[in-house]
Amino acid sequence: MLLVHPGGPYWAKKDLGAWAIPKGEVEEGEELHECALRELEEELGAEFRFAFEDLIELESVRQRSGKVVHCWAVEADFDPATLNSNTFTMEWPPRSGGQQEFPEVDRAEWFGIEAARKKIIPAQAEFLDRLLNR
Repeated sequence: MLLVHPGGPYWAKKDLGAWAIPKGEVEEGEELHECALRELEEELGAEFRFAFEDLIELESVRQRSGKVVHCWAVEADFDPATLNSNTFTMEWPPRSGGQQEFPEVDRAEWFGIEAARKKIIPAQAEFLDRLLNR
């Protein structure tokens, strides 16, 4: 299971329960699976060519924050050493007036199911169970 660790100073020292599937906001007029593939490429900095038929739908979960996350699984190769995530800008340090740029994802890693269960955001662990049941 490929998981990503969120970039930025708030996540820098968090590990267990902090990793996630690559995800993001759906753009107007965008299909959910198209968003998933776009976000995968943006967060990993790699180009993938998957047909819709290759995707295994794992439905959705609601995270503690209220955010609904939709997930698809697909078999693929990716070398985490090639990670080249898109970035975001935020005020840092807080109330400094200064802006800093951070990677949206600072790490990507392949995990076995049990290790992934410890690393992933708790609500997203349901995706692991759904994938195993497939």
